[in-house]
Amino acid sequence: MGEGMTTDNDEGVRDRPSHERHLPAGSAADGPYALDIDPKRAGWDRSSLRVVELPPGGVHTLATGESEWIILPLTGGCTVHTSGEIFELLGRESVFSGVSDFAYVPRDAHAQISSGAGGRFALAGAKCERRLPARYGPAPEVPVELRGAGNCSRQVNNFAAADTFDCDRLIAVEVLTPGGNWSSYPPHKHDEYRPGAESVLEEIYYFEIEENRGRPGLGYHRVSPSRPGGTDVLAEVRSGDAVLIPDGWHGPSIAAPGHTLYYLNVMAGPGEQREWLISDHPDHGWIRDTWPAQPVDPRLPLHGLSGTSGLSAQEAPR
Repeated sequence: MGEGMTTDNDEGVRDRPSHERHLPAGSAADGPYALDIDPKRAGWDRSSLRVVELPPGGVHTLATGESEWIILPLTGGCTVHTSGEIFELLGRESVFSGVSDFAYVPRDAHAQISSGAGGRFALAGAKCERRLPARYGPAPEVPVELRGAGNCSRQVNNFAAADTFDCDRLIAVEVLTPGGNWSSYPPHKHDEYRPGAESVLEEIYYFEIEENRGRPGLGYHRVSPSRPGGTDVLAEVRSGDAVLIPDGWHGPSIAAPGHTLYYLNVMAGPGEQREWLISDHPDHGWIRDTWPAQPVDPRLPLHGLSGTSGLSAQEAPR
């Protein structure tokens, strides 16, 4: 593990075989959750992700414990009751149709999620120390970035990036990659504490892949070791899959032609500052120098939003 990164779980990430870090859809289901990843299951200290599917009229109750949570609609909308507040989340038809609003729920609280029409909802969490107020995140205020260029073009919805929405530990963003493109490239890592250069973050990738002509798609995701015995994964991913990344160079995430690839990134770490600082793989970072001469993929943005901004191709590689 990187300097300053420890685990107080009996089964640490060092002891977890790399093949257990790719969780195919349904393999990490538990109770009401289609996906349930907590620190104990992952073998680390902070990051969590759950996906709950509610039928029409369905209700789910969440005890937040020592973690802060963001409730993010994947499909459909819901009402969130927590800490004396009521948040109406309009949600969206799917992760491919637009940016969603969301609700922040603090630690040491309870939340009730109800949905008249039903839907699927991601609960992104991080064990934390501070108890911040419950809040609503409007969709029009989510910064949407276009990163990379050419066939490395992708769209990033920074709904809870370190510099866009206040949390204690949690960092979370959505990435959409048009069919045939590569994202999370060049490969990068955040598993060592190097002040001002790299932070330590446990990360979860959750994938969905857009159907085309009624047929499901697929993608590929790579994690290569950054140290002897480190994480080593090459996975064919499909909708509902997740990959756990305690360490290592992660990327690329590859979208098959004809199918847009979506992933939700959930991160948290032990650093005093909530920040996302990364190191590029030394063999592949040069690809950035080619981007200024290339246009951004014209298929982006995948959905219109007034806040969308095309940023420099030198931006971070997610």
